[in-house]
Amino acid sequence: MDTQVLIIGAGPGGYVAGIKAGQLGKKVLLVDRDALGGECLNYGCIPSKAMISAAGAVHKAKKAKEIGIEAADVRVDMGKVQAWRAGIIKGFGRGIATLSKANGVEILMGSARLTGPKSAEVTLADGKSLAVRFEHAILATGSAAVPVPGLAYDGRNILSNKEALELSEVPPRMLVVGGGIIGLEIGTYLAKLGTKVTVVELLPQLLTGVDPELAQPVARALQKLGVEVILEAKASKYDEMLDGLEVTLAGKAGERTLVVDKILVSVGRKPRSAELGLEAAGVKTDARGFVAVDARYRTSVAHIHAIGDLIGPPFLAHKASREGVLAALDIAGAETEPIGPIPSAIFTDPEIAFVGITEAQAKEKGLEPVLGRFPFAASGRAQAAREAEGFVKVVADKKSGKLLGVGIVGPQATDLISEGSLALKLGATLEDVASTIHPHPTLPEAFQEACEAALGTPIHVAPARR
Repeated sequence: MDTQVLIIGAGPGGYVAGIKAGQLGKKVLLVDRDALGGECLNYGCIPSKAMISAAGAVHKAKKAKEIGIEAADVRVDMGKVQAWRAGIIKGFGRGIATLSKANGVEILMGSARLTGPKSAEVTLADGKSLAVRFEHAILATGSAAVPVPGLAYDGRNILSNKEALELSEVPPRMLVVGGGIIGLEIGTYLAKLGTKVTVVELLPQLLTGVDPELAQPVARALQKLGVEVILEAKASKYDEMLDGLEVTLAGKAGERTLVVDKILVSVGRKPRSAELGLEAAGVKTDARGFVAVDARYRTSVAHIHAIGDLIGPPFLAHKASREGVLAALDIAGAETEPIGPIPSAIFTDPEIAFVGITEAQAKEKGLEPVLGRFPFAASGRAQAAREAEGFVKVVADKKSGKLLGVGIVGPQATDLISEGSLALKLGATLEDVASTIHPHPTLPEAFQEACEAALGTPIHVAPARR
């Protein structure tokens, strides 16, 4: 079988690359061994947001009593919730197939392995093999959860994000090993549904790599939900007991045991590169197995591109999608521009989102940063929605006024960050945002107000001492 472009992996990077390559007139073969949409659609981004939304509805119903609205006997039918989640996934899967076909992309379900610089073998579900010859390839196989010694995934006691999002019943007690994004998102949704959640994190801060100031409101909110957080500790082993799983925790505060019903392990991701046949094609990786690429996403073999989680962090679906578009454009010989600012979105409660650089990073670059901050407690819209935790923080260059970074923790932060991303991409200044009329009362006003604060002329908060 011959094709111009072979794409291995149909996640948010691969299928988007396929559609774009098809639009550019290329004959495309898209291969995936599991399901269209990859980890993001089937086991990550979409199902987690569905479960977070469901749990959020329960949580808000219970909180409504505080303002005189009582929803008696709020019950959760996990069977119906899971059927709804599965329906969303199936719908988007059909959508990907339809869009791919409409753009001339041929889909093949099977495991693909490179056998040479311009050849591959696809093992189909029935065990038969198909030889494929290609002119170009895009590798988009993503990443997999990293196991922890002594806590091997079994889908019953030790869960990955996949099983944790497919639970048929709400577990009374759960240990989350890893205080990163996935662990806290899943831990939060379960805590809102009534699970007693304990989070154990090896490092001294939750959400390592996130601005500590943005992470603090999330830590406080977890405490209010009854989530116990144990920092600088690790889960080393567990034993099955009659009343649950007895886990041994060891760390800075010594050793202790904890009995839970399920254990979610979420300590990081590793690239799915080991079974791709990279050596046969001459494609090089780093020591951790991530595929090395240049600014155009070309590997050490110029006609083979790689994108998404396979080339390293940040592990973000929207990053992979944009890289897929850029790789397809490069294959078609079109001019491309750098990928631009990549926003991060964390669906904890409150949400966190950020783009650009921090104050410390600005100083490292030799810039003199100026900061502006606006609390959601001063936002009429946030107060009316009873979601007033958090703030918007902006970082700008004092000399030029140009925005360098935006950080948000609070209601709908993951939606609000898009304006910040656009501002950074266009090279906007503090004055540009501050002078742009934002409708009132809305949450985006907080971004405008933060820029005004950085200029030293805030309207709805007292000016900071300088």
